[in-house]
Amino acid sequence: MAKIKDTLLDLNPWWKAEFEIEYVERDIYEEIKKFIALPQILAFTGLRRVGKTILMLKIAYDIIKEGLDKKNVIYFSFDEFRDVEIRSVIHEYEQIMDRHFAKGKYLLLLDEIQKLDSWEDQLKGIYDLFGKNVKIIISGSESLFIRKKSKETLSGRIFEFKIELLSFNEFLLFRGIDFKLKGLYEKELQKLFNDYMFTMGFPELVDVREKEVIRKYVAESIVEKIVFKDIPTLFGIKDISVIDTLLRIVMEEPGQIVELSNLADELRISRQTLSNYLFYLEESFLLKKLYNYSKSRRKVERKLKKYYPTIISPDLLFREDELSKSKVFEWLIVNRISSDFFWRDPYKNEVDIVLTDKSPIPVEIKYGKIEYSGLTAFSKRFKVNKGLVISKATEEKKIHGDMTISIIPAFKFLME
Repeated sequence: MAKIKDTLLDLNPWWKAEFEIEYVERDIYEEIKKFIALPQILAFTGLRRVGKTILMLKIAYDIIKEGLDKKNVIYFSFDEFRDVEIRSVIHEYEQIMDRHFAKGKYLLLLDEIQKLDSWEDQLKGIYDLFGKNVKIIISGSESLFIRKKSKETLSGRIFEFKIELLSFNEFLLFRGIDFKLKGLYEKELQKLFNDYMFTMGFPELVDVREKEVIRKYVAESIVEKIVFKDIPTLFGIKDISVIDTLLRIVMEEPGQIVELSNLADELRISRQTLSNYLFYLEESFLLKKLYNYSKSRRKVERKLKKYYPTIISPDLLFREDELSKSKVFEWLIVNRISSDFFWRDPYKNEVDIVLTDKSPIPVEIKYGKIEYSGLTAFSKRFKVNKGLVISKATEEKKIHGDMTISIIPAFKFLME
């Protein structure tokens, strides 16, 4: 218990001093604030190093400003404490402060909670016992609700928020830039967009351009911790080398159309094992899967799928040839668009993204030469009259038959 006590004292410096925080506004925080006053647990999930902890501390900072005693704010990370129970942390806090959760109001911040066995049962017990007194916020670097049991145990008691990598607008804020007049600062914004690509969306890389620093950051802070530490613990995988190889294949060649049987043979594993490994990488936020668009949900599930890495190979990121630049450009845009679909027909007509709101909108991502064949094929197949091209720098409208195609530079698209 002495180790828990020492860790609590180290992780909660505001108990003895002023509460200080370096925070740059995140888009999602306005949405989160709507739920803070409600009794339910808030859960933050997302890739490692995207800023989940700082959002937790920002909530603590604001609540203290509103009047909560700063000694009633408790933060604890289970990253190195897999065998510690939540109740033990609470008990140690109560001993340190001579307080009890049954009396007063508290804020309990629990980081990397997925490392604990039966965390959902532990959390349910604490919520049911102290829910009127304690606001609980948790975080996890994997999806916390992979298991059906988690959803059932905490049903009605929890709201989940996925914390994304930085948007382009957030990147500008981190750089201290507020360009509302896009038309006036197009050249500057285009350069900043190029800088943004090198960050991959990580707050800690906002001012970094050195290849070796980025390579080491991606390898040691993200990939190795997730692949060699988190996934084996969460899913019980002993031989992790194939998952590591699989991830590196996708990081080097983003946007591959994956045929499971062929790739499984190449990796010398079963089709089911490959399917499981892809699922583990998705749930750890390292892969994004796109389905081949169809109006029929059944057909969508059966058809080919594309996989993009959430973070790209630093070697590919720094290559100077046009093909590599095009791959990086496409990877970034796909990861910043909230869509689950691409489209490809038997004749290999293809569009990179399909936006699905009221009606489907085909989207092409073009770093170099702009072509429309995929858009027009999609238009004929699904009877739509609008298409979009996200370009490196071109901006114009084109009419192709009955179809209006809007071409917009990537930085403008991401800002809007």
